[in-house]
Amino acid sequence: MSLTLRTISREQHLAYIQSLPSASHMQVPAWADVKAEWRSESLGWFDERTGDMVGAGLVLYRQLPKIKRYLAYLPEGPVLNWFSPNLEEWLQPMLAHLKHQGAFSVKMGPPVIIRRWNAETIKKGIQSPDVKRLRDMEADFIEPRAFEVADKLRRMGWQQGEDGGAGFGDVQPRYIFQVPLANRSLEEVHKQFNQLWRRNIKKAEKAGVEVVQGGYQDLEEWQRLYEITAVRDHFRPRPLSYFQRMWTALNTEDPNRMRLYFARHNGVNLSAATMLIVGGHVWYSYGASDNIGREVRPSNAMQWRMLRDAYALGATVYDLRGISDSLDETDHLFGLIQFKVGTGGQAAEYLGEWDFPLNKLLHKALDIYMSRR
Repeated sequence: MSLTLRTISREQHLAYIQSLPSASHMQVPAWADVKAEWRSESLGWFDERTGDMVGAGLVLYRQLPKIKRYLAYLPEGPVLNWFSPNLEEWLQPMLAHLKHQGAFSVKMGPPVIIRRWNAETIKKGIQSPDVKRLRDMEADFIEPRAFEVADKLRRMGWQQGEDGGAGFGDVQPRYIFQVPLANRSLEEVHKQFNQLWRRNIKKAEKAGVEVVQGGYQDLEEWQRLYEITAVRDHFRPRPLSYFQRMWTALNTEDPNRMRLYFARHNGVNLSAATMLIVGGHVWYSYGASDNIGREVRPSNAMQWRMLRDAYALGATVYDLRGISDSLDETDHLFGLIQFKVGTGGQAAEYLGEWDFPLNKLLHKALDIYMSRR
């Protein structure tokens, strides 16, 4: 197949994404509006023979301080046939185009999963003194073609950072947790939850916890819970304006792209979450909770409702996003994997993010700048 690459309109880009079973929420055109501090461009790959669009990518450009050169970033993209035998034919024109646009370095995150571990396997790993990380265990599923993709990228000159490399901003998680929904009944999904989860869902129901959907006007209440969470978990929260922009941008593109949920007890909101939807893929994206009311298990109730709603939408996967690969109970991130494993889903490992230095000197300078920040 002979390919050409060119800049496309947002309308063309969106139409292509809508023609697919799914794509990352970071590869829809509206994500460019969410990331307002980056310049953006939509790219399309076309089959010269038929004129059909066969791939697309959202590129975010971040300017280097003081000079007119850019880092070009394709988060969880581009959206193309990663298992194509001629990957060079897809990526070389992209690099040439981005160089022409003033990029000194390119970062991308191929949406390719290498391995999956079932919840049962992870539980055994947690109990074993020899297992410290997911990779210490044999995976339940391995995608051999993913290793070929990694080999091809290395041969082309792409580099893989140890933990994301020279990320000028949002480095995406390499390990994620998903609950597969395709070809399963809700009863089967619920049955896969561990005892603690099932007990907590029941406890919340008994206590009268109700889960409701919110709108744009409720984002201030979301922010209140989110900032409580940030203090408790020691991270820097995003401002309210970020979530307002996200809501407006994503739901203008598709009225069902982003949802907001609250779990409340006796009229008090105890936890909240944002949900993102692209085709058959549904993400639990941000979560927040108060320090009070934990005994009525609002977070379990909210996740169960969100999962049921995802199922009702015809989703094939409910994605709980990032986890650490550590199975060490003393690790501060261990609680996250423990909570998500309770859903009976699968941990998955992506190919990770890859960098291509178009200008080695500037790329190196960026690396040094980022390590000192």
